[in-house]
Amino acid sequence: MHGKLIVITGIDGSGKTVQTKLLCEQLLKEGHPVVNTDFPQYGKTFFADMVTKYLNGELGSADSVSPYLASLLYAGDRWEAKEQINNWLKDGKIIVSNRYVCDNAAHQGGKIASPAEKEKFYKWLDKLEYHVFAIPRADLNILLYVPAEIAYQLIEKKEQRAYLAGKKKDIHEEDINHMRYAQQTFMEIAKGKKDWVTIDCTKNGAMLSEQTIAEKVWHVVQNILK
Repeated sequence: MHGKLIVITGIDGSGKTVQTKLLCEQLLKEGHPVVNTDFPQYGKTFFADMVTKYLNGELGSADSVSPYLASLLYAGDRWEAKEQINNWLKDGKIIVSNRYVCDNAAHQGGKIASPAEKEKFYKWLDKLEYHVFAIPRADLNILLYVPAEIAYQLIEKKEQRAYLAGKKKDIHEEDINHMRYAQQTFMEIAKGKKDWVTIDCTKNGAMLSEQTIAEKVWHVVQNILK
């Protein structure tokens, strides 16, 4: 049996890491062969090291770095993992990925105001990731929807992270407007697509519990496992 590639995505602060972990635990509990990937692969690949420089602001501010240039760094990191991902799929593994191609589309596409230019960028990115680098497409993209204002507050509670050299926020997270544009772009990308499901992680302006969100995620995932 060929494996499945499931992506957990959303803006920074939306709970991707937690939900990736909980989904993997549920899949294992149900007896499924599961593996986890996390992009960027900080400290593990050449391109991930370049992403670190970008997110630390060493290449300029988020808005000053071309979305095409930034996308090449993230895509290159996935290309370095391609052989492992393909082997897992051939072995029938269920891969749960914390971020994937869709994050490139949302975070970098969100920098582009013109709808026509944004569409041009999406086509270029599709060619880059799936044809030039030839990584596999996801079977399912799960978008965790959290309003940017709530996500921004949740980022404030994060611990210092090694890849940011002790800082709490990268250049995407410190700019709430970047988060808003990425959120809007995520919603545009997901709308009407069969391989996308959007899960609202809030109710009455507050985050749902991690377990409640996990139950929603599991309900969605069960459909592609049948």
